[in-house]
Amino acid sequence: NPEEFTILELARKVIANTGSRSEIVFKPLPSDDPVQRQPDITLAKQMLQWEPVVALNEGLRRTISYFRDERRPAAKDLVLSG
Repeated sequence: NPEEFTILELARKVIANTGSRSEIVFKPLPSDDPVQRQPDITLAKQMLQWEPVVALNEGLRRTISYFRDERRPAAKDLVLSG
């Protein structure tokens, strides 16, 4: 994504989009923790003619939806007992 965001912002978006009641826990950062978490994708754009087309919020929505569907058992997989 062309916009930089913090891990805290990402965590809050995940919680909001999933309806989770999870609490965010803060831990000390490792000494080698990167200051910036926005990779430079210039080379990918040049060499691969690639750039992101899905915004963060839409990507989260799609990913959460996918995993919710994957966790939901298919009717053919259900076994009725009794």
